[in-house]
Amino acid sequence: MGLPRRAGDPAELRKSLKPLLEKRRRARINESLSQLRGLILSLLGRESSRFSKLEKADILEMTVRFLQELPASSCPTAPPTPSDSYREGYRACLARLAHVLPTRRVLEPAVSARLLEHLHRRAASATPDGGRAGVSCGPPAPSPPPTPSPPAPPRDPGLWRPW
Repeated sequence: MGLPRRAGDPAELRKSLKPLLEKRRRARINESLSQLRGLILSLLGRESSRFSKLEKADILEMTVRFLQELPASSCPTAPPTPSDSYREGYRACLARLAHVLPTRRVLEPAVSARLLEHLHRRAASATPDGGRAGVSCGPPAPSPPPTPSPPAPPRDPGLWRPW
C-alpha cells in the first residue's frame, strides 16, 4: 500500500482545478468569438439578427475572408514601407541633433540654426534614394546666402588639432 495523500497535495489540487480552468478557458473563447461575430457582421454590413446561429467555424472563416480581402494600404498594422522607415529614421536623427547641437555648442548658434533649418526642409521632402517625395509646383524657395564667418583663433598656438 502506498502512503496516504495529504489534503493539500499538489497533484490532487491540480486534478480538481483542471475542469474549472478548462471551463474558464472555453468561456473566454466563446466570449471572444461572440465579440468577433458582432464586429465582423457590422463590418460586412449584415444584420446580426439574420446570422444569430453562426457556428464558431463560420465566424472564423468570415473573419479570415474579410481580412484577406482588405487592401494592403488600409490595413493599419501593415509593416512600414522602406521609405516610411527612412523618413522616421531621418526625423529621429534630426530630433536628436536638434537636442545635442545647442547643448554641446559645437557650432556657432547662427550656423547651428541654419543647419537645423536646412535639415528640417530636407526632412519634409526626403526619400531613401535622395530624390524628392513629391513634385513641387514652382521653383524651390531661395535659401539665404551663406555668411562667411571668420575662423576661430586656436586656443593653444603650439598644439594643432584638426577639429
